[in-house]
Parts: sequence; C-alpha cells; structure tokens
Amino acid sequence: MTFLRRPTWFAVALTVAGILVFIRLGVWQLDRAAEKDELLRRFAASAAAGVEEFGMVAETPPVDRYPRLDLAGRFVRDHYYLLDDQTHAGQVGVHVYAPFAPRGRDRYLLVDLGFLSKDNGANPRLPPLPAGETHVHGLYVPPPGVGIRMGGDSLPGQHAAVKTMVYVDLKEIGADLGRSLYPRVLLLDADPASIYTRDWTPGFMPPARHRAYAFQWFTFALAAVVIFVLLHRKRR
Repeated sequence: MTFLRRPTWFAVALTVAGILVFIRLGVWQLDRAAEKDELLRRFAASAAAGVEEFGMVAETPPVDRYPRLDLAGRFVRDHYYLLDDQTHAGQVGVHVYAPFAPRGRDRYLLVDLGFLSKDNGANPRLPPLPAGETHVHGLYVPPPGVGIRMGGDSLPGQHAAVKTMVYVDLKEIGADLGRSLYPRVLLLDADPASIYTRDWTPGFMPPARHRAYAFQWFTFALAAVVIFVLLHRKRR
C-alpha cells in the first residue's frame, strides 16, 4: 500500500511546474557563474600577456582572450562620447570614450579613456585630447553589454562635441562619426598622471554569489517535493 493519497492533477501539475522552474533558474545561475569565471580568467591572462599585432586581431578578434595592443595614430578631435550613469567606488559618473584613427587604417577605434565622477550631478570637465600622433596601449575587449534599450539612437539629436549615451552601440557611434568602427573597444592602461580612473577589474556580481543563488533555487525545488509529500501523505 502506498503511503500517499491520490493527488489531484492540478496539484501534480503545479508541483512539477514549480520544480522545473526552480531547477531552470538554478542552472541559469550556474551558467552565469561560469561566464563570470571565464571573464575573470581572460582579464587575468591579459594582464600578463605580450603585445599583439593589431592587424591580426582587428577585424576578427579572438573569442577566448582580450589582446593587448600598442597602436600609433591620432585621436579624432572634438568628439567625446560619455556613457552615463556609471559607478566606481561608490561615486556616480561617466565613462569617457573617444574615437582613435590608427595609422594607415581607414576605420576608427573607439577608446575608453576611463571613468570620471560627476560634479554635483553635472558632467565633468574633460581635458583636451592629445594633439598630433600619439601611442595608445591597452586591452582590446568587447563593448559593454546592452541591457534593456529604452528609446532609439539619441546621438543624431546632439550637436555638441560632447555627447551622452546610455549604452555603447558601435554602429550608431560610427554613423554619428561618418566612419565605421572596429568591432571592439580599447581599454587604456592605467596612468598615474591621468585624471581618469582606469580600474578594469569587472565590477559585477562575483561567481560565488551566483552559485549561492543556484543552491537557493535547487533548495526551493527540493522544498516543493517535500511540501507535496507532506500534503498528500496518509494520516493514521
């Protein structure tokens, strides 16, 4: 004889659906933890890597690493792009991007100059870009991810040299410049003499936190089974 009463189809369906949802959420959190582990590994490996030839990685960058580059060229003057609503060390500010024209190439490379905090809610004053030919060196990485995009391209409606954006879209920036951009951006190396903060350690939820959430979701799945059994066991 079974120790459970015959459950209704609704109770079975509800329990199975809940278990599947909880397990799926737990697996998703484990996948996110693996992604963060891989991202941290790439940044750590890039910190000690040698300089690579830009022509070998410019158009088709490797998916498994972030190449370190040293490029000669010139900054495109009077063009700044501020990625708004950024935070660093508890301060609210912007990441400042500027287009860079590598020597002997037709496309522009978008360069992340670093983070600047806001002054009483106002955008910071930007120092002038280097004039003439200069060298830039840093990591060649994908642009920051875009979450939920609210509204369309705001760049065409801005006519000043400094333009504000809420996400980095290389196609939209290229259209604004009238020149196509390379598929990645350059994170400049830290410079003690610069006013920009260049701490490229990814500021995201650590992998351990994702694993803790995954354990929580799996615990909910187990709890759903236990509750189902307790509600349908036969009483003596």
